[in-house]
Amino acid sequence: MRMATQYEINRCILELTVLVLTLCPGTIAQDQEAAGPEQRSGSFSRTVDHLLNYLNMAGTTKASDFQPLNQPERNDIYWKTMVNPLGYLKAGFSAGIDQWKDKPPEWEQGMSGYGKRFGNIVGQYSIQRTVTFGLSSVLHEDNRYFNSGKKGFWSRMGYAVASGILARHDDGSRHISISQLGGVATGALVSRAWLPSSQRTGGDAAVSFGITMASNMGFGVVKELLPDLGRAIAKKRNKPQHTPEPVESSVR
Repeated sequence: MRMATQYEINRCILELTVLVLTLCPGTIAQDQEAAGPEQRSGSFSRTVDHLLNYLNMAGTTKASDFQPLNQPERNDIYWKTMVNPLGYLKAGFSAGIDQWKDKPPEWEQGMSGYGKRFGNIVGQYSIQRTVTFGLSSVLHEDNRYFNSGKKGFWSRMGYAVASGILARHDDGSRHISISQLGGVATGALVSRAWLPSSQRTGGDAAVSFGITMASNMGFGVVKELLPDLGRAIAKKRNKPQHTPEPVESSVR
């Protein structure tokens, strides 16, 4: 069981790393295309919006920028999350890894098996997001990630990891996220209904819950460091390029 759990955690970390590293150069390349300035700006903004929405990031530079959400804003974030193409891209990538590992074996190989694995991931994710949305609306919890704005490395890492299980209330204080815990637990339990018998026990649901929460905490580190990566790339792009001055010929 421990080996399987570690595999799942490593898989989640690999997936997000590949997704972020794939998208970051892609957004930059988009911005450098030969299209008009307005078109480039619109495409770039949409890609960034999709990425921030998928990662559930507020897009602020420091935690003190927090502003409570009203219900229309919550609704907007939820609907964007449910149709975000990056969620389906990640589900397709995850299903491919499960297909390669033949997990679960009852679903076999081929397009039918891949479709079941893809549907399982999308279904579980949709349940998690829907239950989290409902509970967070009732409890006035905000599960978005706000970058810490801290300077020290370890203080930033501590903040990032803790953010995986904490949510902000309307007054800005952080508490255990009942909505996120409830959403992840519900997704892990309900998905047992369509999974094969080899993964239908309460213990399997508990493992799925633990993996997802551990992944959320680990991804907090990626979210905290992602703006640093963006700034580094932007600095490299905007660095002036020095052209060597022509050398005068000494021949008269």
